Amino acid sequence: MKTTYKSSGVNIAAGNKTVDNIKSLTKSTFSKNVLLGIGHFGAFYKIDLKKWKNPVLVSSVDGVGTKLKIAFALNKHDTIGQDLVNHCVNDISVCGAIPQYFMDYMAFGKLVPEKATQIVKGFSIACKENNISLIGGETAEMPGLYGQDEYDIAGMIVGIVEKDKIINGSKTKKGDLLIGFKSTGLHTNGYSLARKVLFEKYSISDKPFPLKSSIGAELLKVHRSYLKIIKKLSANIKVKAFSHITGGGIIGNTKRVVPKNLKIHIQWNSWKLPPIFKLIQQTGEISNTEMRKTFNLGIGLIAIINKKDLNFVTRLSKQSNEEAIIIGEIY
Repeated sequence: MKTTYKSSGVNIAAGNKTVDNIKSLTKSTFSKNVLLGIGHFGAFYKIDLKKWKNPVLVSSVDGVGTKLKIAFALNKHDTIGQDLVNHCVNDISVCGAIPQYFMDYMAFGKLVPEKATQIVKGFSIACKENNISLIGGETAEMPGLYGQDEYDIAGMIVGIVEKDKIINGSKTKKGDLLIGFKSTGLHTNGYSLARKVLFEKYSISDKPFPLKSSIGAELLKVHRSYLKIIKKLSANIKVKAFSHITGGGIIGNTKRVVPKNLKIHIQWNSWKLPPIFKLIQQTGEISNTEMRKTFNLGIGLIAIINKKDLNFVTRLSKQSNEEAIIIGEIY
């Protein structure tokens, strides 16, 4: 029997089928700035410079970590792509950038076109919700590096901001307030600790108190996008800084946008800890310090504002169906 690429574990036909399956999904996200569809060696995106005076490109790249293990266990792959897009959107939006386009990378132990299509479906849903274009990507099959039912995904995003509208925290001062906006759960961070703690005692389908749904459903909740509230606040007040709460927790991420001569005070009892975090902490007997540096604890975005803008921010947030929670201040 002759040796072929397919016999070594790489199926080119499956790759071609995947591309055919996802073409309509990616095309549904295209704006008029996308010049060509997927399939070329590079992706082409036109920037209308007449709309900008002094544009700065802002980019970011990320993954979703071991949250993928939950998707594998539940064999549910249509939300993990939303997690990735929204995470990337948040990372550049907090800088003041308006997201323009997104690109993905998917690597499989064994490429199953239907599974890849579900992942890309998630990408396309989130791209349309955030008004950005999914203009290209890469799909790889890597037998021996990943298990047959495993894969990894990564995403890259590019946005634009006027140079004089970059939000970087440099104008943060003593007395500024920290306004928190709720997360939908763990988002895409802390899963290695959460899985170690919870699955030593429970199965993924268990629904222990105080959860209202199964552990798997709770852990797979989509990492939400904060683009709308970020844009609304930025358009109406001078926000000192935004902090996207990912790995490192509230303090670890917020100190990235606070001048080194200032400190952050968090009122940890100013919001209600979501049930999933209570369960993780109680099950693993995890200290408050460890919880606070690992998880978002129910706050996924923080806006640093002048105290005089508080009432206005509260009103704007309500208009966007958001709850603006005072969680601390700068001192």
